[in-house]
Amino acid sequence: MKFINTIKNIWKIEELKNRILVTLGLLLVYRFGAQVVLPGIDASQLSNLASQTESGLLGLLNAFTGGAFSNASVFALGIMPYISASIVVQLMGIAVPYLQKLQKEGESGRRRINQITRWLTIAITLVQGPGYIYNLFATLPQSAFLLGNTVTFVASSVIILTTGTIFAMWLGEKITDKGIGNGISLLIMVGIIATLPQAFIQEFASRVFESNGGLVMILIELVIWFAIIMACIMLVMAVRQIAVQYARRTASGGYEKNVFGSRQYIPLKLNASGVMPIIFAQAIMFIPAAVAGLSDGETSQGVAAAFSDIFGFWYNLVFALLIIVFTYFYTAITVPTNKMADDLKRSGGFIPGIRPGGDTAEYLDRIMSQITLPGSIFLALIAVFPAIVYQLLGVQQGWALFFGGTSLLIMVGVAIDTMQQVNSYLLNRHYDGLMKTGKNRKAVA
Repeated sequence: MKFINTIKNIWKIEELKNRILVTLGLLLVYRFGAQVVLPGIDASQLSNLASQTESGLLGLLNAFTGGAFSNASVFALGIMPYISASIVVQLMGIAVPYLQKLQKEGESGRRRINQITRWLTIAITLVQGPGYIYNLFATLPQSAFLLGNTVTFVASSVIILTTGTIFAMWLGEKITDKGIGNGISLLIMVGIIATLPQAFIQEFASRVFESNGGLVMILIELVIWFAIIMACIMLVMAVRQIAVQYARRTASGGYEKNVFGSRQYIPLKLNASGVMPIIFAQAIMFIPAAVAGLSDGETSQGVAAAFSDIFGFWYNLVFALLIIVFTYFYTAITVPTNKMADDLKRSGGFIPGIRPGGDTAEYLDRIMSQITLPGSIFLALIAVFPAIVYQLLGVQQGWALFFGGTSLLIMVGVAIDTMQQVNSYLLNRHYDGLMKTGKNRKAVA
């Protein structure tokens, strides 16, 4: 009943209701575009491309685009070029003085950085687009191309793919501005969820109709799946609380000596880097197979095969180590312990037993290092868990991808973030269901 009342309360808040409808409408547009095949390609002959993307790295990429990659869709590249551009700009912000200056300029600097990211997205798409088209030529039969292998078809397809990516980026930004939640993250999550029913149906058919374990194995897999979801939620939500004491202010605005005020906490997240280490590591894992594939030697072919199998031992071992390294790296550049210590000192706060200033920064940095180690190991285990269930339980590859890795972490993280935004609207505009004696309050336009 409480859940039903909460749903009713959401629809009573006009602004929140409109934002949810806008979000659902724009997500529907994105999913519709994922089914629109590139002009000049016979949609009835895409079976070879679908079989190519059932497993391996291409299968992972297809999951992120919600099946648009295997549909030869106008959204085949999805939002991933924008994600790549964002990562590059973020990393360049560490070393490029111009970007560092923009980061300190507030809103105007942020707009300029967003503009740079958009232009870099176009550049990346113009590089990836021809690669995708020539992969179609190598995968599909010649009869699938109604215009043939012509410059007109290649050029027009690259332009359409670039436009599709930019349009998807625009949809994501509009969801962020006019809807609810982070638009880019929601597009990725919806794309991942779109492949979930088909993956489960294939697993169900394999277990039940092919006598490969039956309903008992399906039940065991679902229990393990829910356990991993709970583990992901704990990883996303877990924090280490650092007690902070503030001096009590006097009426004149100064601080009373030896008089302590309220005690608060600095929440340091166990996994402060989110899914970014997995995304970084995933991007790096494409390189060995691509480089080794350039040689015809026996050793090179073996390396290419090992790093193309996302469920193989060597792939997951290197993948896990890279995640641990990138977790430390990304946490170091995104958690400014020196700035936190300076802000704490200026506000009259201190950590009991720790001197303000440099000692506080060193203490926070030490605590972050201590909690980052178990956080990074836990993140690496979740990232490689699909390979574990694939090898031990023999689940279908498509279904195994939902037992961890980037897919599950993105779904959990985005779902929690969206729920928190909805809850903030309920707290600010509506009290029914939150307090027993609370009364409904109309939202202010």
